[in-house]
Amino acid sequence: MTLPAQRHGTDPGRELAEPGFWQQPPAHRLAAFARLRAAEGPVFVPEGSGRGHWALVRHAQVQEASRLPKVFASAPGVTTPEPARWVRALFGDSMVNLDGPDHAQLRKIVQRAFTPRLLAAAEEDIHAVAARIVDDVLAEQPDEFVSAVASRLPLEVICNMMGIPEHYRAEIADRVNHASENIGVERGLASRLRMPGRGLRALARMQRMVAGIGRERRKHPTDDLISALVCANVDGQALGARQLGAFFSLLMVAGVETTRNAITHGLSLLTDHPDQRDLLLSDFEKYADGAVDEMIRHSTPIIQFRRTVAAEHTMDGHVFRPGDKVVLYYASANRDEAVFPDPDAFVITRSPNPHLGFGGGGPHFCLGAHLARVEMKALFRELLTRPVGLRAVGLPDLAGSNFDNRVRSLRFAFERP
Repeated sequence: MTLPAQRHGTDPGRELAEPGFWQQPPAHRLAAFARLRAAEGPVFVPEGSGRGHWALVRHAQVQEASRLPKVFASAPGVTTPEPARWVRALFGDSMVNLDGPDHAQLRKIVQRAFTPRLLAAAEEDIHAVAARIVDDVLAEQPDEFVSAVASRLPLEVICNMMGIPEHYRAEIADRVNHASENIGVERGLASRLRMPGRGLRALARMQRMVAGIGRERRKHPTDDLISALVCANVDGQALGARQLGAFFSLLMVAGVETTRNAITHGLSLLTDHPDQRDLLLSDFEKYADGAVDEMIRHSTPIIQFRRTVAAEHTMDGHVFRPGDKVVLYYASANRDEAVFPDPDAFVITRSPNPHLGFGGGGPHFCLGAHLARVEMKALFRELLTRPVGLRAVGLPDLAGSNFDNRVRSLRFAFERP
C-alpha cells in the first residue's frame, strides 16, 4: 500500500500541479512522466485549492480504471476543474460526465442515430471535403496550417453530418474557438475572471443555435444527424433540447479540437521524420492506417481525464477509497515502455499499437474514433500525393494546456522540385 507519508515532503507528482510544467517543452514533460511511471504505485499530485489527485500514468493503470466505471466514475466531471453545479444545471450533463444507466441510454440514442447510411454518406463527404480543402490550399497558398487546413476538415465534416445550415458555420467556428481556447491553460487573474464568462457565453450561444435547429427538424425532419437524434425512438426516448445542445457542444469542441490537433501534429511529425514520410508515400494505402494511429499515439490529443472513486479498489498496491480523485494521463500511458518499445520514436509500422488516444476502453471509448481516422487518412492522402508536397516550417505553437495537446498555429510551406 502507498504510504500516507508520500503526501508530504518531496512529492514526486508535485511538478504536474505547477502551471509552469505545462509550458515546458514536450521533452521535459515526457521525461517527468517517465519518472512517475517508474514509481512503485500511483503517485499523489497535491493541488493548491483542493485535496489533490492520484496520477495514473501507466498504460495498464489507465486501461484498468477506464474499464471499471462503477469504481472510477466520470461524474461529477472529467475535466480539471470539475464543472460547477450551476454550469451543469444550466447546460446539462455532457455524455463524458455521465455514468451508469444515464450514460448508457444517451449513448444508445446517439449510436442508433449513426445509421450505416449516415456513416456511408459521411465517409463520402470526408473525401470530398479533404479534396476541396487541398484544392483551396494549392490555389491560395496560405502559410498557416491550423486555420487553413486542420481546423476546416473536422468542422465542415461535422456540420455537414449534423445538417448545420451554411449561414451558421462561421459563427460556430468562432464559438468553438472561444469555448476551448483556454481550457487547461494558466492565465493571470484578470483573464481568469474574464475568460470563463466568454467561454460559457460561447457554449450557450452554440446550444441555443442547435436547439432552434432541433425544434425545426422535429417538425420537418431531413436526412441528417440532428433529425435522427431528435426524432429517435429508443425505448420511447429521443434527445431533448438540453441533451442535444450538450451533445453538439461535445461533438464540436471535442471532435473538432482533437482531430485538428492530431492532423497538425501529424504534418509536423512527417516533416521531422522524412524516412517515415518516404515510407508512407511508397505505398500510401499499405501504410496509412498505421501512420494515422502512430500520429495519434505520439501526439495524444487529449492529455488527461479525471475520475472520482466510487468504491474501494486496490491497484498496484494502493487502496483507493470513495471520494478520492484520480487522473488518467493518456499522454503518459501512450509512452509506456512496457507496451511501446522505443516509445518516443515515431514509427508508422509500429505493431501492435494499442494506444489510448481514443480512451482506455470501457463505456466511454470515443464514439468518433472511426470517423477521426477516416478524416486523417483522407486529408493526408490529398496533402501528400498531390504534385506539390507540403512541409511544416518550425515548431508547432503549443497552447501549454494540461488538458489537451493543442496547437495554436503551425507555419507550413510548399515543397518545390
